[in-house]
Amino acid sequence: MQKGVIFNEDYHQWFAEIGAQIRTSQVKAAVRVNSELLRLYWYLGGELVEKTRSAKWGEGVLEKLSRDLLAEFPEMKGFSYRNLRQIRQWFAFYAMPSGNWKQPVADLDFDKSENWKQPVSNLGDGFFKVPWGHHLYIVQRCENVDKAVFYLRKTIENNWSRSVLLNFLDTDLYEREGKAISNFETALPIPKGDLAQNLTRDPYCFDFLSITEKYNERQLKDALVANIERFLLELGSGFAYMGREYRLEIGGREQFLDMLFYNVRLKCYVVIEVKTSEFEPEFIGQLGAYTVAVDHMLRGEGDGKTIGLLICKTKDSVFAKYALESTSQPIGISEYELSRLAPKTVKGMMPTVEEIEKRLTEMEER
Repeated sequence: MQKGVIFNEDYHQWFAEIGAQIRTSQVKAAVRVNSELLRLYWYLGGELVEKTRSAKWGEGVLEKLSRDLLAEFPEMKGFSYRNLRQIRQWFAFYAMPSGNWKQPVADLDFDKSENWKQPVSNLGDGFFKVPWGHHLYIVQRCENVDKAVFYLRKTIENNWSRSVLLNFLDTDLYEREGKAISNFETALPIPKGDLAQNLTRDPYCFDFLSITEKYNERQLKDALVANIERFLLELGSGFAYMGREYRLEIGGREQFLDMLFYNVRLKCYVVIEVKTSEFEPEFIGQLGAYTVAVDHMLRGEGDGKTIGLLICKTKDSVFAKYALESTSQPIGISEYELSRLAPKTVKGMMPTVEEIEKRLTEMEER
């Protein structure tokens, strides 16, 4: 504890106010456990930021508050000194997005407007519906509020577990989403073009596959189908798998689409072609013909225009953009990668997902 800090009647009165707030939250928590817990943590975070910035109390108040709360509410978890520090940092991260949340709290310059204690996440009540363990992952791994809100929103929309969230944090989904080269802006009506673009990723991360080298297209497609649930997760929200080597009879000739999907958000079919080679312009012609065929043969009333997605091993971005100008069919072009794993010399030093989740559980129980 910080030496020379005197906790007088002001502290005891403040402690009594916190105790009253906790008791109120205990009653509400019987109905909405996580939401009320997060609201309590947000209240605590704001109080801790203000009090620890005070020259009168300083940093030592965290240790004393932890001991007193644990003694007053022995049946409640989350009042350890370490967790109180995390609560304070979590509050600081969202309450003042323009600053560096990792700098000493005493140096933070907070906006003293009326709403300064509201999380600047534009998620409304959804902010408090994300579990605390998820919040810890996100705040510890994101450099700014925009990136953190992206993962919060994805968690809410898709009901991500911790392991799924960690996977997308590891594979930098924030940097990859919506990054495919496409002609959706001109080939699709507004706002469907923007929605289609946001559903793309570049590169697609196939790190759930065990293949690493010396594989051909059939082996890659076999592996993707064998891991179809993980593949659907990587594709994103709303994709339904319709089949692999999907057969269409066109003008008396059989044609086989690599993979056919339907996206319920876009309300359209999506043809995916996977190439293990570098992008070539002739791939556009083939995929464009397939999308037109699906429009004529499968597209129903209420369905939107079929979209093509070409996933190659590598691509020249400028060449790909030029090639897309040659077609009026909506097509996106992305790369894929098989792994983002660390080198073998480092891999053994890194904790597993299970170890991280176990540690987070222990932290929540303190």
